[in-house]
Amino acid sequence: MSDLDLAIRGGTVITASDTIRCDVGIRNGRVALLAEAITDAKKTIDASGLYVMPGGIDSHVHLDQDSGPDITMADGFETGSRSAAAGGNTTIIPFALQVKGSSLRGCVSDYHAKAEGKSLIDYGFHLIVSDPTPTVLNQELPALFADGCTSFKVFMTYDDLVLNDRQLLEVFSVARREQALVMVHAEGYDTIKFMTETLEAAGKTAPYYHGVSRPEVIEREASHRAISHAELIDVPIMIVHVSGREAMEQIRWAKQRGLKVYAETCPQYITLTADDMKGANMDMSGAKYVCSPPPRDTDSQKAIWEGLSQGVFHTFSSDHCPFFYDSPRGKLSPKGQTSFKYVPNGIPGVETRMPILWSEGVAKGRISANEFVALTSTNHAKIYGLYPKKGTIAVGSDADIVLWDPNRKEVLRQEILHHGSDYTPWEGFAVTGYPVMTIARGRVIVEDGKVLGKPGDGQFLKRDKSPYAVPAGA
Repeated sequence: MSDLDLAIRGGTVITASDTIRCDVGIRNGRVALLAEAITDAKKTIDASGLYVMPGGIDSHVHLDQDSGPDITMADGFETGSRSAAAGGNTTIIPFALQVKGSSLRGCVSDYHAKAEGKSLIDYGFHLIVSDPTPTVLNQELPALFADGCTSFKVFMTYDDLVLNDRQLLEVFSVARREQALVMVHAEGYDTIKFMTETLEAAGKTAPYYHGVSRPEVIEREASHRAISHAELIDVPIMIVHVSGREAMEQIRWAKQRGLKVYAETCPQYITLTADDMKGANMDMSGAKYVCSPPPRDTDSQKAIWEGLSQGVFHTFSSDHCPFFYDSPRGKLSPKGQTSFKYVPNGIPGVETRMPILWSEGVAKGRISANEFVALTSTNHAKIYGLYPKKGTIAVGSDADIVLWDPNRKEVLRQEILHHGSDYTPWEGFAVTGYPVMTIARGRVIVEDGKVLGKPGDGQFLKRDKSPYAVPAGA
């Protein structure tokens, strides 16, 4: 009798580099065999007519995160991972946020407690450094990197998170020394504050003006500043959630100069526009689309597609940051109804990320299926120290697999999604191409929209140092 636990038969295996018709044999949660025909496994799954791809890795997810007084995030690790799995993902990397004045290590311990026994799929942590004290820089960060949290995020905006230029240089220096990968939220704090106060003085406080307060020039300036700091220190950086042409051109410029600058974009920047924040006649329904950077315009969407097809962007993430809409602790908070600056900033999207990119990208001929796998899985694994354990279908890799129907048509709507939020920004959005089964470490955890996995099935991933974080040697 075969020692294979599972065979996936009759499908087309698609990785970031290859497309082959073969069967996949799985043993003890890992890929054990790729062969023309596997006929003797203990269990068989018929994948005829389907694509067999590495499970999605969403490396930009916010779960159970402190969002300020009187605001509650809509997803913890159970509902967030459930939604991710239903969307074809088998790994997520959320953020462990340092609250200013607190120990970063203590905050990471709190996130371990929030996640333990709750996640349906494997997960890691990025750190968020908001208070780079000497203790954090010299003791806590190096120790946490050694514990497998090998990347961290810094913010150039938000009252409780912003780092000034000197602080950015200090944390960049630690990252260079320790070979940790830096993620940068590139929007300028002072310029946003100036724009916000100017708009409020003019009585322009509806959700639509959130976008007006953060125009592309602000993202462009911050991106250039972050790149300049990184060049000075000689540290690789990842600029996250790039929204349009101006910031993208700064990244392209840096890459042409030989700098190690990587970039990420998200579904909202290829499908939504600033007009969505107008709602119905500038009402609060526009708050459903408030995120940062905000959605731009159709020219920005065109620019993002240029970047995706030309290799400017390395990863396509959701920036899943879910809040309730119809709740005083969410988008309709009392303060949020007085000004856009108080509207909880973020949208749900971990479950819809892959269907949107496939439908708008592969189905419409903008990118290939192999590029889709790279953007949604393989590059995430390589950049964040998980490859080849994750992000590919190869002998020895974890059997994290999504079976994908490229012809299935679906209309995205709240009633079919699994997140904790009470709405989706893509209500009524039609897609072609959808996951029909998600397999995590050899176990079927989602089948035809039904979640079979259990809280606690997911494991914490101690990640390796990223090969992408090696300095250029300048």
